[in-house]
Amino acid sequence: MTVSTSRDRWDVVVIGGGPSGMMAAGRAAELGASVLLLEKNKTLGKKLLITGGGRCNVTNAELDNKKLLAKFKDGGKFLASPFASWSVAETLDFFHTRNMPTKEEALQRVFPLSNTAQSVWDTLVEYLRLGNVTVRSGASVTKIHVSDSTIASVELRGGEMIHAHSFIIATGGTSHPETGSTGDGYTWLRELGHTVAEPTASLVPIATKNPERTIRAAGVALPEAKITLYQNDVRQAQSVGKVLFTHVGLSGPGILNMSRDIGELLKYGEVVIELDFIPSTGYEKVDATLQEALKTHSNKKIRNALTAIIPPALIPVVLEYAHIDSEMQCNSITRTARVALMKTLKHFRLEVDHLLGTDKAIITSGGVALTEIDFKTMRSLKYSNLYLVGDILNIDRPSGGYSLQLCWTTGFVAGSSAASLT
Repeated sequence: MTVSTSRDRWDVVVIGGGPSGMMAAGRAAELGASVLLLEKNKTLGKKLLITGGGRCNVTNAELDNKKLLAKFKDGGKFLASPFASWSVAETLDFFHTRNMPTKEEALQRVFPLSNTAQSVWDTLVEYLRLGNVTVRSGASVTKIHVSDSTIASVELRGGEMIHAHSFIIATGGTSHPETGSTGDGYTWLRELGHTVAEPTASLVPIATKNPERTIRAAGVALPEAKITLYQNDVRQAQSVGKVLFTHVGLSGPGILNMSRDIGELLKYGEVVIELDFIPSTGYEKVDATLQEALKTHSNKKIRNALTAIIPPALIPVVLEYAHIDSEMQCNSITRTARVALMKTLKHFRLEVDHLLGTDKAIITSGGVALTEIDFKTMRSLKYSNLYLVGDILNIDRPSGGYSLQLCWTTGFVAGSSAASLT
């Protein structure tokens, strides 16, 4: 990174040094533009370094754009053009050719081979350095100034004015506000006349009303569980995914991807989550498996006979739910108790208390109306030299690498377009 130097007017100014901002700045500079990247934190990519538990889910390895865009729900129809320019293949090539190998894990999630987000950060910072991007950290934008339907300048705290031919806003949403994502961009864009949907927590863990059923199993991960949402005993939604038990409730990709549905249902009443711990196996086979376990371990306590079926930390929770004494000998378990245990494994229910807040959210829903953006260039339809990228857009997406792919794609397209105006 280079230290800020004075310049009367930049070709491109990027506000926000997260993944989409760094990609946009690097791409514009690669095309020959003079680029200033403004970041209000002391360092770039603060949120990037904690994403994916510090491992950074770089993208999703779905190479079919049609299937990929379907994951973005209603937003997918807007993204066809930018994803035609830069998608998963281009992202993988970008990192691989810059000596950052990747690996693919479950659900096509792609991570750095190093298992650390620092590798992604290092690659992007080197991209900026090679393009001679000027980075100013600790630079808080307070106001955007307009002249003749174009953005003329941005004002920094302290009154300094920064002028440029093009501006890219990459300030993100409101998730993890401790990283600097405090919704500043939403405020500026409303003042500029853009329609901005109020951000709400999305891809967020849940707290349950049954902490005694989760706290003892905290840390237990079920690689594949069927998750069904009920309201007033009517099934509302269903999916299969990874579930993680926490001290306050549930998390994991399967829960995160249903959190928005849960939030909507909570507006209308109580919500119950039902977990099927063995979704690929029907009642009869589960019952047969239990019979075999009880027979094999007939002289052992029931709590020691189920380790091949469910994680050990989950066993006492499941037995208590099924009203079975964990100290009972396997040869004392009645058919009625066995059937109750089988049903518990297939229908473990928890009442939702609330969604955790934006401080725990992976991303937030909300942002600029998609109808106000030219997605071929990521340019605002209200200001000819303003570009909007990443989480500032009102696009829902699941966990699994889709959020960062949105950042890489929109950042690349905006950087390319902004540089062409110079």
